[in-house]
Amino acid sequence: MFTSVVSNRTRLLAILLLAVMAVFVVRLFYLQVIRHDSYVAQAAERQTRKLDIPAQRGEIYALERDEPVKLVLNETVYTVFADPQVVTEPEAIVEVMNRVAGGNVRDNFADLLDLTDTRYQVLATNVSYAQAEMIKQEDIFGLGFTKTSRRVYPEGQLASQVLGFVNAEGVGQYGVESALNDRLTGTDGVLRTVADVRDVPLTIGNNNINIAPTDGDDIVLTIDRNVQRATEKALADGLKRIGAKTGSALVMNPRTGEVMAMANLPTYDPANLDKVTDVAALNNNTISMPYEPGSVIKTFTVAAGVDTGTITPNSTYVNTDKIVVDDRTIGNATNGQTGEITMQHALNWSLNTGMVTIAQRMGNGSYITEGAQSTIYDYFHNKFRLGHPTGIELAGEASGIIIAPDQAQGNAVRYSNMVFGQGMDVTMLQVASGFSAMVNGGTYYQPTVVAGTMDGDTFVDAPAREVREKVISSKSSATARQMVIGARRAFYAGGDTAGYAIGGKTGTSETIVNGQYIKDQTIATYLGFGGETGEIPAYVVMVEVSSPGMNLAGGEHAMPIFTDISNWMLDYLQLQPKG
Repeated sequence: MFTSVVSNRTRLLAILLLAVMAVFVVRLFYLQVIRHDSYVAQAAERQTRKLDIPAQRGEIYALERDEPVKLVLNETVYTVFADPQVVTEPEAIVEVMNRVAGGNVRDNFADLLDLTDTRYQVLATNVSYAQAEMIKQEDIFGLGFTKTSRRVYPEGQLASQVLGFVNAEGVGQYGVESALNDRLTGTDGVLRTVADVRDVPLTIGNNNINIAPTDGDDIVLTIDRNVQRATEKALADGLKRIGAKTGSALVMNPRTGEVMAMANLPTYDPANLDKVTDVAALNNNTISMPYEPGSVIKTFTVAAGVDTGTITPNSTYVNTDKIVVDDRTIGNATNGQTGEITMQHALNWSLNTGMVTIAQRMGNGSYITEGAQSTIYDYFHNKFRLGHPTGIELAGEASGIIIAPDQAQGNAVRYSNMVFGQGMDVTMLQVASGFSAMVNGGTYYQPTVVAGTMDGDTFVDAPAREVREKVISSKSSATARQMVIGARRAFYAGGDTAGYAIGGKTGTSETIVNGQYIKDQTIATYLGFGGETGEIPAYVVMVEVSSPGMNLAGGEHAMPIFTDISNWMLDYLQLQPKG
């Protein structure tokens, strides 16, 4: 009886043991086989650290004559991040970050340490090397550092609207920084490594990946640092002289289409964006602000007239100070040059009647026919590219408007206004580029601000850009160029450096507000060139100034700024005068 009881207990114990073992076996099978992949993934997630290795953003250079000089460079800074899942001393982190990097920490960064369902939270950006070293000395578990960079501007606000800036997310805004953002940014690398519980990387494992970043291109601009500085100074001095609020100026090489300077006032310092009170200061108005340029367009009209054989400089017409087109009577801003006069005289005195006469002679002689309109449109829009975006490597370029003859408003009245610079919207860059083609022998060069790139210490030229040859004939270009020289000499030569060929034309246009012309505000423009006598001009300069409530004139207010820039350019380019 006793033996039977013992035997039964033994069997029961054995069964219980077997049952327990079975539970363990089943559990182990579940953990090691069924849940194997899940736990491997969890382990990998906890042990693997994956970080981007930021590419170095390309730097931006200007030229000093032919030598590249840095306008925008990078300074090494650090991003401080935390892994909330392994942080053990959040109070210590908050204390040291406030003490050392207070101006660089993110808002409510302490709250980010509570996000324990994440592995990566940025606590501060743009931390200097010295600050980063002070934080590292605290030896706080769960903090990490990523080396990055920020933009530095050794020339201050020089050419700021050409350059643009980089926002907090590292994306270029405005100017070259935006237009060439992809080229400047490069491609980030990848670092993925297996680490132990103390975040110490393990050197063995198939999960270790290290892909080096590809840095962005170092861009060399066609902007000449000295020309830019001189242009900005001349513009600032001119605005101060006349008390105007806004102005723009650009300098081009008409032989290549390269932009040597673009200046706009007001301007800003890209290193101190927090001090910008008006976002309009960020705009580059030479490309982004179409306007009616006024009488500077008369140079295009006479060039088209010469190239079509419609006129010569000595062609005459009878000026009565008014001319009728359909139901409109068009007058001259300057009266008294009446009687039989030449087209050179009409350009010299900026007579609207002379320009309308050219348009009429392109038709049947007494009316601006559809054929005349088509001819004018072809020269203005197709040949000289007015109303076309130039494709320059800058963000924010506007297209402008040139009404075609087949459009509803493309009538004789519209075209009678267009030939003296009204009834159109164009940018300064479009006008300067077309004017360059007019005076350089008849070749339109697509304007550019990119001279090339830096390959280490070697300057590599940019690929050639679009060239349109025979916009007008070389003979017509020479004639038009001489007419523009004559227009400047007729009224202003005393301030020009002697021995050079300087030409230019004034422009004064009304301002449009809410679709209506206003009488108490005009825009003053001057467009001209300079160079050695008998040669293709070495530079083209365009100046525009305006101010609320001020009636400004091209000859009185914009031309002196042109003259200052022109005389400086003659000296800087070391051009040789002729007696």
